[in-house]
Amino acid sequence: MLLTAPNNVDSYLQFMTVLIIFVFVLVVTYWTTKWIAGYQKGKLHNTNMELIEAIRLTNNKYIQIIRVGQKYLAVAICKDSVTMLTEISEDQLILSDDGEGMERFNFKELLEKVQKKNFSGKEDDRNENE
Repeated sequence: MLLTAPNNVDSYLQFMTVLIIFVFVLVVTYWTTKWIAGYQKGKLHNTNMELIEAIRLTNNKYIQIIRVGQKYLAVAICKDSVTMLTEISEDQLILSDDGEGMERFNFKELLEKVQKKNFSGKEDDRNENE
């Protein structure tokens, strides 16, 4: 009986040590990821190229409108190639500032609509069955 008590304490200390090391690694990973993301965002923010709009045609084929300097280009992007289709003048494009005119996706509102629909649908089903 006396011999098992120190083993329990040792096991507990080993578990706590591993747990502390695991949490430390998670925290370091989190901060490193945030730092790298901020660094890359800063690098890409002040560039002369910008993706304006993209549409997927098939699984690996897209048509994109990009801005390169002051020119707007339509390009076709496939799995193994990029082809310039045409140059587009700025007055031919409908540009929106930060998504103005486009409906923003709000997950909270969507979830509330689904919950209301599910609850009202269940109540309707109960009323129909009665």
